[in-house]
Amino acid sequence: MDIKTSAEPPTATGRTAKAAARPGDRIFLGLSRGSGILLLVIMAAIAVFLTVRATHAISEDHGNFFTTFEWNANAEPPVFGIAVLAFGTVVSSLIAMVLAVPVAIGIALFISHYAPRKLAAPLSYVIDLLAAVPSIVYGLWGALFLVPHLGGLYSWLDDWFGWTGVLAYHDGAARSLFTIGILLAIMILPIVTSVSREVFLQAPKMHEEAALALGATRWEVIRMSVLPFGRSGVISASMLGLGRALGETMAVATVLSPSFLISKSLLDPGGGTFAQNIASSFKESGETGKDALIASGLVLFVLTLLVNGAARMIIARRKEYSA
Repeated sequence: MDIKTSAEPPTATGRTAKAAARPGDRIFLGLSRGSGILLLVIMAAIAVFLTVRATHAISEDHGNFFTTFEWNANAEPPVFGIAVLAFGTVVSSLIAMVLAVPVAIGIALFISHYAPRKLAAPLSYVIDLLAAVPSIVYGLWGALFLVPHLGGLYSWLDDWFGWTGVLAYHDGAARSLFTIGILLAIMILPIVTSVSREVFLQAPKMHEEAALALGATRWEVIRMSVLPFGRSGVISASMLGLGRALGETMAVATVLSPSFLISKSLLDPGGGTFAQNIASSFKESGETGKDALIASGLVLFVLTLLVNGAARMIIARRKEYSA
């Protein structure tokens, strides 16, 4: 006697629909979807608020908002522009990235593949602890210790590279964009190091062991297996660090000697950044002045979005970068 069964194995769609029918899954789905929508609403609200206030300020501006080397938003008539602020923000952040990212990658590789476990654990703890230090502490350290001790470095740079004009030093306090870049590099170093370290630790052990079995050296294993695997993670870590460097406020305001002049030399005092100018000018600003500061904040907001968008495009260019 043949027994025929009409039951068919459940399909993936059927399993998903059955799981979605459970109350707990429906609640979790709703909360997750609502959280995503709420985030988009908040971002849109911030963009609308900044745009409305910035439009009002720019309409009152008697200078060119993008090219004016002046910030007198409380004057009659108001004249202000972001040329110096944009230059200082971008240049100091790029200096920080050039200094911090190679060092952070080296530290991350040392902790993950070279240091013994008894040394790697406390070193990782110290790196993570540095990421939690408040910005004002970095600013006070930079003003009281870093600035007085950079004269020798600046003189050395002037002796060897002063002919370029970009690294010419004319004495005076080292409260320049280059100093800000060094300070920002120290601040973003823990962030880039921590993320890169975790990514390198996730590299497939099978690939590393196979390379070692074929006679590869430790550096060849890192170059052929670890770095290609962790490239997207390093890019993401660098963008996180760049985001902090672009928006850093208190440390920059404590160390920098602000001025609305763009100097040819990065070692000359002066310059400014978006965040530093907002922090130092907001208290004494009138209605138009506050709107002008909000307009500069909108530019920083857009700049941050562009940086993150560029990072996503870099990661998505090749399939092996993305999971």
